[in-house]
Amino acid sequence: MNTKKTTVLIIFLLFSIMSFSQDYYSIIGRISDFKSQEALRGVNLFIPEINLKISTDNYGFYSIKLPKGEYTLKISSIGYYVITKKINLYKDTELDFNLSKGEEALFEIVVKNVIQNKTLSPGITELDISTIKKIPAILGEVDILKSLLLLPGVTNAGEGSAGFNVRGGGADQNLILLDESPVFNPSHAFGFFSVFNPDVIKDMKLYKSGIPPNFGGRIASILDINQKSGNNKTVNFQGGLGLITSRLLIEGPLVKNKISFLIGGRSSYAHLFLKLFEEQKNNTIYFYDLNAKINYKINLSNNLFVSGYFGRDVFKLNNSFSNEYGNTILNLKWNHLYSKKSNSNLSFSYSDYFYNLNLHFISVNWDSNITNYAFKYAFKNQFSSKFKLNYGIESNYYLFNPGTLRYIEKTTDQLDRKYALENAVFINAENEILKKATFSYGLRLSSFNRLGPSEINLYENNSPVIYNKESGVYEKATPIETQYYSNKKNIKSYNNFEPRLSISFHINDKTSLNTSYNRTAQYLQLISNTSSPTPLDVWTPSDTYIKPQIADQISLGYSKNFKNNNYSLQVDTYYKKVKNRLDYIDGADLIANKAIEQVLLNGQMRSYGLEVLLKKNEGKFNGWISYTLSKSEQQTVGRTTEETGINNGEWYNSAYDKPHNLAITASYDISKRWTFGTNFVYQTGQATTFPRGQYKYLDIPAPIYGLRNKDRLPNYHHLDFSATLKSAKKKDRNWKGEWVFSIYNVYNRKNAASINFRQNNDTGNNEAVRTSIFGFVPAVTYNFKFQ
Repeated sequence: MNTKKTTVLIIFLLFSIMSFSQDYYSIIGRISDFKSQEALRGVNLFIPEINLKISTDNYGFYSIKLPKGEYTLKISSIGYYVITKKINLYKDTELDFNLSKGEEALFEIVVKNVIQNKTLSPGITELDISTIKKIPAILGEVDILKSLLLLPGVTNAGEGSAGFNVRGGGADQNLILLDESPVFNPSHAFGFFSVFNPDVIKDMKLYKSGIPPNFGGRIASILDINQKSGNNKTVNFQGGLGLITSRLLIEGPLVKNKISFLIGGRSSYAHLFLKLFEEQKNNTIYFYDLNAKINYKINLSNNLFVSGYFGRDVFKLNNSFSNEYGNTILNLKWNHLYSKKSNSNLSFSYSDYFYNLNLHFISVNWDSNITNYAFKYAFKNQFSSKFKLNYGIESNYYLFNPGTLRYIEKTTDQLDRKYALENAVFINAENEILKKATFSYGLRLSSFNRLGPSEINLYENNSPVIYNKESGVYEKATPIETQYYSNKKNIKSYNNFEPRLSISFHINDKTSLNTSYNRTAQYLQLISNTSSPTPLDVWTPSDTYIKPQIADQISLGYSKNFKNNNYSLQVDTYYKKVKNRLDYIDGADLIANKAIEQVLLNGQMRSYGLEVLLKKNEGKFNGWISYTLSKSEQQTVGRTTEETGINNGEWYNSAYDKPHNLAITASYDISKRWTFGTNFVYQTGQATTFPRGQYKYLDIPAPIYGLRNKDRLPNYHHLDFSATLKSAKKKDRNWKGEWVFSIYNVYNRKNAASINFRQNNDTGNNEAVRTSIFGFVPAVTYNFKFQ
């Protein structure tokens, strides 16, 4: 062999042996909050020597594999001090970190600044509970759902309305998860308050776009809410007393550093004051919730979580009418670390929403509910610092009871119970293909089966709605026969491919461009023709006549931090199109309807807009300004050339269309004890339909309506203030308290909840009457912590 070739070969072999024999070691650990010991998800870890960036998972765990050597590890998260630690890596190492806020001190900490903002994928927003608690709220009641209304692209139907609307979608198009369990009705007191006790909540993340494949079932957004896990070191108490509710939370270790617990309760007490008045002593109105969680750290590789929620609203009027409704949720999760690069999360959950209406004066009792049993097994593998793979399976079984009616004769009328099974498999890859570009791409394959037992109406031409050519209106069709499906018999099946793609391009360390595409499918529909969900609304599955909603959305975003990260700017634009959006024929009756398909039509929906978010992140004064310019429309065309469709087949404003949405929120720490906060919210008035005139039929006046949702309520806006006074600090004092003084709607704006038309009894003229819920509302709340 040629000597030169032999030398080259030996050198090549030596380099190969050296490269393969290079020692690699792992750094693994958990990152928690310094005080509460709560695991922190989404914490950024950065190693500048090799330009490596990773983040913790939902349970605060991280894992890094590196060659032997010396490194600098920088750790940062929203609202926490940055810590920098030098590491000499020569063996597998376990490093846990506790991040601190404010004046809390940490060992081996280098204070750079407090991170208030981080760039996420387009359309994804995280809110820390400490930020939410600074926002002025109605009657002093901190509400995490109402705080969402300060974000771009998020609105609602106004004061006292339930749920929220994302990018022109309906409230039923949002999947709300509490510890990965679905919440079917998120409201107390008919929408005035949410079911989420702020003391129990750790954090939440809202996906408006860029929805990863492990989420599905809704087409507008995913709101992922996590409860605290409980302090595993010390017992803590915290709570509050307000004008409407009182709260108490207890957390601590059952076995120190091993098993922790959390129990939280909240209740309103306005009904207690009703007893003081003779004419009101038979009336009552109140709500309550109970949250509980146990976290068992079996070892570094295994964690077990058991959590639950139970809540009820009760309303009674003079022993003639009573109403009760609420959610019950139970969740079991097992998190397992297979290796330094692989882990899994297995969960079983039960969720039930129950509604009862009892009309004592006519002896009628109505019960309805939706029950969900869910199973999910998700895996995460980190093959390298530049490639991650997530995949798993999910199954949901649903039981729908649209209504059980019991009468004075002790007879029972049962609306047809419905059953369904929804399954999915999903996979997603995160890949840093280029030095400055990160790709997240995946697929969700979902299937849905409407199951028996059930008796299905059959119609001529398979059409439960017919069109009357003479009157030009849609009417109910008469079934020609029925078909019975036995237990577990498949009635109707649907399958959908749901591709997801997100791309982030980092122009530099402060500027990035993001784009995403996602297709989502929704198989559950909320039967409601109101702009805001009510406790009375009923969920129903897709079937032969009701098709699943399919949404396609594209989004493009720009993010920039400037002035040493003191400020950040995010701009997002989007376009979304929805197939099979339910529409209702004129005069549709929805309550206790045994053949709901007779009043429904399948239409389509589209929305598009521009969102801007400017934030002040650091210092004593911080906050943000958000603005959304958008359009949301719906269309239901005729099924034949002879039919007019809804609204003459033309596009019309959806009930959630609010072209202009401006929100300003700010807080200022004037001293160590005093903090001031303010909000200003402005939204275009809600789309509605006013009568254009009237006619008389048998001397009874009847209104004449024009095109659907052509009119609007007056524009909605209000200004709020709050002031928080913290108790003076004393060295050996374990009790911490604060007073929160707030004013909702400072200038007493009478925002219209509705406008009704009537005839004036004195003049005989027609007049419009505005109904408003809140004017100027002052409140005071006392919050406390003890350990």
